[in-house]
Amino acid sequence: MDIPRIFNITESAHRIHNPFSPEKLATLGAALRLESGARVLDLGSGSGEMLCTWAHDHGIIGIGVDISQLFTEQAKLRAEELGVTDKVKFIHGDAAGYVSDEKVNVAACVGATWIAGGVAGTIELLSQSLLTGGIILIGEPYWRQLPLTEDVARGCLANSISDFLMLPELLASFNRVGCDVIEMVLANQDDWDRYEAAKWLTMRRWLEANPNDEFAKDVRVKLTSEPERYATYTREYLGWGVFALMLR
Repeated sequence: MDIPRIFNITESAHRIHNPFSPEKLATLGAALRLESGARVLDLGSGSGEMLCTWAHDHGIIGIGVDISQLFTEQAKLRAEELGVTDKVKFIHGDAAGYVSDEKVNVAACVGATWIAGGVAGTIELLSQSLLTGGIILIGEPYWRQLPLTEDVARGCLANSISDFLMLPELLASFNRVGCDVIEMVLANQDDWDRYEAAKWLTMRRWLEANPNDEFAKDVRVKLTSEPERYATYTREYLGWGVFALMLR
């Protein structure tokens, strides 16, 4: 059970597996007015930066579930580094369908809503773990500007234009499924640069260390093409943010 190998390679040096800076993550934690002892569930927890830093800074108790064995191990190491192993637990497993044994104050899926077939399904899944009056966090892309053609959408690694909404439409979609939007923290192009461009050095270093690996050809193709693709498409067209919701 794991994610495709290319992600374990390209994002192996990432602490945050989304276009979000440590400062934005801290801003989000402060904006939610987290209290010590609050329970947080993170589905698709990656390398655990959100739970670990919030445990350190706010005293939350967290459980993270992620399908990447590498990222899960990195999350455990990060918990040790920040001295919060008594506050956070990381599970290597499929987050799809995961429901917490104990209800939580905050239920999050930040950048992995495919685990439940999209935003609406993920909100429904997270709500099953949520205390009454709790907060749902959804991390999701949106169009900064609407692509004029399907080829542009595919250049942003979407399947089609319909995969994402413009920001006002995304906010309206939360309303339609019975949620109040109570906060949002949005990525900017610098955040995208740090997320995407950091992969390029990681790929180059991996290629230097693994020249005879059977996967090296694929990594080489990706490293050669990604800077131009990213600058042409994703950087100009795609936004990303974390949206805090409460069920009505």
